[in-house]
This record gives sequence, C-alpha cells and structure tokens, in this order.
Amino acid sequence: MSEAVSLESQVNQQITLAMKAHDAVRTTTLRLIKNALKNKFIETRVPLTPAEEQQALATMIKQRRDSIDQFTKGNRPELAAAEAAEIVVIEEFLPKALDDAALAALVGESVAEVAAASGKQPTPKEMGLVMKAVQAKLQSASLRAEGRAVSDLVKKALAGS
Repeated sequence: MSEAVSLESQVNQQITLAMKAHDAVRTTTLRLIKNALKNKFIETRVPLTPAEEQQALATMIKQRRDSIDQFTKGNRPELAAAEAAEIVVIEEFLPKALDDAALAALVGESVAEVAAASGKQPTPKEMGLVMKAVQAKLQSASLRAEGRAVSDLVKKALAGS
C-alpha cells in the first residue's frame, strides 16, 4: 500500500516540477498518468497494488504505440512524435524493460522448465503454458517486456523445437 501512495505522490511531485519548468508536454502526460491511476482505483475500489499500477501504465504505453502506428500510416508525423514523447515520460515510472537478448534467454529458460515439467518438448499448442511461465518470471523479477515481443519470441522458440 505504501508503494501505491509513493507512486501517486511521486507523480504529484513531478507534476509540480513540470509546471514550474513550464514543460507543457510533461505536465499533460503526468496528469494523464494521475488520471489513469485514479480511474483504475475507482474501478477496483481498493488501493492499487504495484502490479496494477504497472499494468495501467503499460496499457497507456500500448495505446500510444497503437496511436503512433495510426498516425504514421495517416502521414501525421507531428502527432506520432507527440505520442512518442508521452511514452518517454510514462516509461520513467515503470521498471526497466528487458532487452531482446535477455528476453530471449528468459523465454529459453521458460521453455526448458515447461519441457522438464511435462517430460516432453512443448509444441506451439502449449504456447499458453510457456507464456504464463515467462510472464510469471517477469513479474517475480519486477521486470517488464512488451507482450507482442514475448509472444513473437515464444512462437520462434516453439516453432524451432
């Protein structure tokens, strides 16, 4: 519960600093973060756990990445750049994302664990089991990775087996 308070207070402190620095983009993004956390709290009616806070912020990043794709396709680079700037601010409040090499190693470990547990090499049909194992490892280590990247690496690992 103290972490939930600390993230909220951290965002509030950052809003104050951004307003004093007259950084409009940062101020707006921080207010969006504050609103997303508040909406999630209203939705659940219980104090948010750190995992729920991270999930809310990850959802915000995913929405912005989708918007960047749409703006790029619509030939609106200035709007895509604004969304990218918001992603940078949001990522400050999330654990560091794993790089591709570390994520691939984690997927390999998870495939090996699932294989050891079932006694046979997993097939693409067991992708869900491997995905759950990878997500559990990420969560237990307080790491994060984009779901699409995890899915792609798991597909490659299972197709190669």
